[in-house]
Amino acid sequence: MAWKPQGGGGPWGNGGGNGGGPWGGGGGSAGGGNQPPDIEEMLRRSQDNFKNFMPGGFGSGRAIALAVLAALVLWMISGTFRVDAGHQGVVMLFGKHVPGENATPGLHWYFPAPIGKVLTPNVEAVRRIDVGFRAAGDTAAAFGRGASVGRDVLEESLMLTQDQNIIDVDFTVQWKVKDAGQYLFNIRDPEVTVKLAAESAMREVIGQTDLEKALTSDRELVADKSRNLLQDILDKYKSGITVIQVQLLKGDPPAQVIDAFNDVQSARQDLDRLKNEAQAYANKIVPTAEGQAAKMVQQAEAYKEQVSKEAEGEAKRFLSVYESYKVAKDVTTQRLYLEAMEEIMSNSNKVILDKNGGGVVPYLALPELQKKSGGEK
Repeated sequence: MAWKPQGGGGPWGNGGGNGGGPWGGGGGSAGGGNQPPDIEEMLRRSQDNFKNFMPGGFGSGRAIALAVLAALVLWMISGTFRVDAGHQGVVMLFGKHVPGENATPGLHWYFPAPIGKVLTPNVEAVRRIDVGFRAAGDTAAAFGRGASVGRDVLEESLMLTQDQNIIDVDFTVQWKVKDAGQYLFNIRDPEVTVKLAAESAMREVIGQTDLEKALTSDRELVADKSRNLLQDILDKYKSGITVIQVQLLKGDPPAQVIDAFNDVQSARQDLDRLKNEAQAYANKIVPTAEGQAAKMVQQAEAYKEQVSKEAEGEAKRFLSVYESYKVAKDVTTQRLYLEAMEEIMSNSNKVILDKNGGGVVPYLALPELQKKSGGEK
């Protein structure tokens, strides 16, 4: 059964016409079929519905104010930012750095763009600059390792020492950011600045050091002086950079003369060895000779003292005898004779003869017997 309008129009009709379809239309087409929907009419009705939804109409001041407020809220929310651990927030106002407003790790808010801007560089990462060589990819010498690997850059590594010799020096600089604001805005290219300043500092220190000391005993001293001088240079630039360590990886004569230099070093080592041996021999002989000389001097002093005392005693004894002789000549003469004979006879063998020709008088040699008995014991 075909659909037919009643009462002169359908629900979307305009009330007139003869049997219009559901999409309106009064008289129908020549073929009498259904009409397609009117797109312009649908858009107009959608706009009317949106206007009815907005309080006071779409073009009212209240609606505009609400839209502006919503946009302002969204803009303010966009000013929220987060600073990760190990980073530092550097705030900028109208493109200019605001000193003293660096943000610590955490959640913060600052004026959103285009008024404000926040940069968050990493300030805890330890960075490294190689001077005198270029590391060969991941096989580069790690911190605390020995000689460098990769390509040697002679225009950076060849330096002049205090004694007018040339030394080939490769070293690394380890550094990190101390003040993010100074690091970002006071120097144009931080890595290039650190590298050039480090090379300048090392050349100055090497220029004040002899070649032999730079190669042997003063390696650590050269590294420490270079680090301190580099830090002073960067502080004068207000770079916001802290130098952690300057490490010498290689310090050798140029490759063209290294063989001759090794020969010289070998000769110097032989010279030092011979000097040490001679010094050790001298240290052994000299104290012995000094001890013997001191012993001989002491013996001579003792002999001198002994002879002097004996001479003084003999002189005093002679004087006492002379005084006695002046008092009693006969008695003194007899006593001297007896003392002399006692001294002579005490060390001689004795034989007693009878003066009347009676022959040898028996004699008991007690001293000889005492000597024999003492010898047997």
